[in-house]
Amino acid sequence: MPQLPATPYPAEVRARLDADAKEVLARYPGSRSALLPLLHLVQSEEGYVSRTGVAFCAETLDLTTAEVTAVATFYSMYRRRPSGDYQVGVCTNTLCAVMGGDAIFDTLKDHLGVGNNETTEDGKVTLEHIECNAACDFAPVVMVNWEFFDNQTPESATQLVDDLIAGRTVEPTRGAPICSYKDTARILAGFPDERPGAVEATGGAGPASLVGLKLAKGEALPKARVVSPRAGQPQDAQPHDPSPSEHLSSHAHPSPDHRPSTSPSGTPNTSQQTSASDPEHPAGPAAEEGE
Repeated sequence: MPQLPATPYPAEVRARLDADAKEVLARYPGSRSALLPLLHLVQSEEGYVSRTGVAFCAETLDLTTAEVTAVATFYSMYRRRPSGDYQVGVCTNTLCAVMGGDAIFDTLKDHLGVGNNETTEDGKVTLEHIECNAACDFAPVVMVNWEFFDNQTPESATQLVDDLIAGRTVEPTRGAPICSYKDTARILAGFPDERPGAVEATGGAGPASLVGLKLAKGEALPKARVVSPRAGQPQDAQPHDPSPSEHLSSHAHPSPDHRPSTSPSGTPNTSQQTSASDPEHPAGPAAEEGE
């Protein structure tokens, strides 16, 4: 059914937003480029992008509400319904999930009594799963209003949301101190964070990221540690050049009868066993490429 026009902002709110929008527009040579920060600006007013906020952005930038809505619904950082003071995002992408992200998310859903993208009755916490927080070397990671809480457990995450609801001070692992979601949205709109020490607060990359950086620069690393997926095999080994039988690509096929390949000495090459020849360590169905 057709909807009535969006309710306009009260006069004092509209005057304040107009002044802020003018400052945002001055940063861009083309007004249309200011849409993303303007969406953050209206989100800082109501805690989400309402139909009133969409209409304000459209009028300010001479766009249609359909054009503004297309952008607001594309980016997940824009909320489309009222949200809590604290947006708690749990990474459930591959690495965080296997390190405990799924368990953290399930625990918080039960503890808070909400589902994905839902808000607690007191309006304090909105819980959502996030595909990636770009902090894999700190997995599993939880974010509160886009600030990092690294190496979390179900217990620590539960304590975190309890502290947020109770109004206790929580400190992110790295980054600026926690502020409300509306204040965060205003900062994302490009307005300065005037809290003492907030701009200086930061955090560096984790050890795994730094190792990758050193490798990229060709810097020497400590003795390599080779970790085998097979129980009972040596855990430490010197790096060596692979023999022809070892140097197989990821697309190499097993022999038709699925027996393990052999080394030049005739001994089984167990490192190249397939799921069919090693039932205790299945890796999925063995099939020829293209099947």
